[in-house]
Amino acid sequence: MVSRVKRLLIGRPRKSTELDQEKLSKLKALAVLSSDALSSVAYGTEQILIVLVAAGFTAIWYSLPIALAVLGLLAILILSYRQTIFSYPQGGGAYIVAKDNLGVSTGLLAGGSLLVDYILTVAVSASAGTDAITSAFPSLHEHSVAIAVTVIIILTIINLRGVTESASFIAIPVYLFVLSIVVLIISGLVKYAVGGGHAAVPEIGSAVSNVSLFLLLKAFSSGCSALTGVEAVSNAIPNFKAPAEKNAAKTLMMMGLILGFMFTGITLLAYWYGITPSTKETVVSQIAESTFGRGVLYYGIQAITAVILFLAANTAYSAFPLLSFMLAKDKYLPHAFMVRGDRLGFSNGIIFLGVASSLLVAAFHGETGNLIPLYAVGVFIPFTLSQLGMMVRWFKLKPAGWQGKFAVNTVGMLTTLTITLIFIITKFANVWVAFIFLPIVMLIFFRIHRHFMNTADELRIQLDKDKPVIKGSTIVIPVSAVTRAVLNSISYAKSLTDNVVAVYIGFDEEEIRKMEQKWEEWDPGVRLIVLRSRYRSVLRPLVKFIDTVEWKTAETDHITVLIPQFITKHWWQAILHNQTSVFIRTYLMNNKDIVVATVPYHLNK
Repeated sequence: MVSRVKRLLIGRPRKSTELDQEKLSKLKALAVLSSDALSSVAYGTEQILIVLVAAGFTAIWYSLPIALAVLGLLAILILSYRQTIFSYPQGGGAYIVAKDNLGVSTGLLAGGSLLVDYILTVAVSASAGTDAITSAFPSLHEHSVAIAVTVIIILTIINLRGVTESASFIAIPVYLFVLSIVVLIISGLVKYAVGGGHAAVPEIGSAVSNVSLFLLLKAFSSGCSALTGVEAVSNAIPNFKAPAEKNAAKTLMMMGLILGFMFTGITLLAYWYGITPSTKETVVSQIAESTFGRGVLYYGIQAITAVILFLAANTAYSAFPLLSFMLAKDKYLPHAFMVRGDRLGFSNGIIFLGVASSLLVAAFHGETGNLIPLYAVGVFIPFTLSQLGMMVRWFKLKPAGWQGKFAVNTVGMLTTLTITLIFIITKFANVWVAFIFLPIVMLIFFRIHRHFMNTADELRIQLDKDKPVIKGSTIVIPVSAVTRAVLNSISYAKSLTDNVVAVYIGFDEEEIRKMEQKWEEWDPGVRLIVLRSRYRSVLRPLVKFIDTVEWKTAETDHITVLIPQFITKHWWQAILHNQTSVFIRTYLMNNKDIVVATVPYHLNK
């Protein structure tokens, strides 16, 4: 039943030889890897305005120069990450760049920041999409958590079906969103040109007495939330069709041009229409209403905006599994993240991302707006480290024309470092948790790595000295009654060795007498050892007996505990029986250096 449901949701397993079919074209990659960055136009301008209106309506004209500064930063990041793509075509982005040029600890800081950022991306995107729905249908507001978690589950299932299939599903709404925003911008510009702007909009350069540099920097840092997701293309280069790095670079440039145009258009319309942020309606919703009224086009834009905000999470679903694979390959995450699932994706990473982000949405009751500064910091730290790493690389290698590349990365590093510091200073109340959480994440990385190194040291053998030791075998079979399961186990044990002994733990003399009598009558050719347990414990006397056998025969024999176990036909039937054999096996495997094996006997009724 479980297998049939899995096949229905995820599809048939794919052969390893089909991996090349999972590579993305530029158009599909743009949809999958740019959905986060492109969707940020739905809230990037809004984040700027939320800060500025604190100084009054007149201050909203500052959104224009601030947007221009954000566009400049976008251009720097696009050029910088284009250089990263060609320098590190294996992918990994900031983690690989920082680890290669700045050291392991710095690389882990970048990698850990990105992993946390991707989890936050899914949570924030799902919540932002829910906000777009509740803006149009306020009665759904009380169900926001359920809506967000449902969407995360759907996205998780879609991504478990494979990269190309998820890309085919996501491409249509992503390009519909781009088309709808372009139509909105052009229609808004036409309406403004014929005199449809806000009558009382403040003029550019209007004096605002209570605007401070601190407020402007805070607004600028808020607007930089529109740049999250820019790094995803450089992280996911292995997902591109050959030539991967060239296709990735072209995709990155297309993303930058589209994002720049849409962000500029939404910011201009918000200013010309005198839009101010509202807790009940998004800025895009207000612009669409001002342009088209509450008609078919308005609801269409709201619907596709909600969809793209949900699908913004898909960028994380593409990048998180690849990054976790690289960290696991370097032994900083569990090896489970390296395993490809039935559909050739890194399914454990996809499932972990879905579960973690759902828990985050539930913990914050769908109100993840306060997480936007935190997840922006989570991405600007890797931005900065990546640029610094590339600076070190150019300075060390000094290839032809390295001075220009070094200059680009230097400007990028200084700019992103400045933004990071602005975030920390202006929004410390929202981001202070990063200074606690990121060191914990790095500590986990190091503990996992130390475990893998210690395990390798203990398991490593010297090929010229360490050879198999040939010993005899003594088999101990715990029995609770004379049954077919015991018969099956004894038959198997005697096929291996004649040194077989059965052990029975009795709680009172009457049941011991009956067991001895029945065993003698049966006479299976195996000696029965009876142990009396005054405190009704099976495990304690059995372990004590095994210790005695080990003490006597460990030098000459391998000790094997062979556990008889019957397997019920239906899973619920197992609940009706005690699980003594499971407890015995679990304890012995975790506490004794002996062989523990189970001989199953399957029931038919």
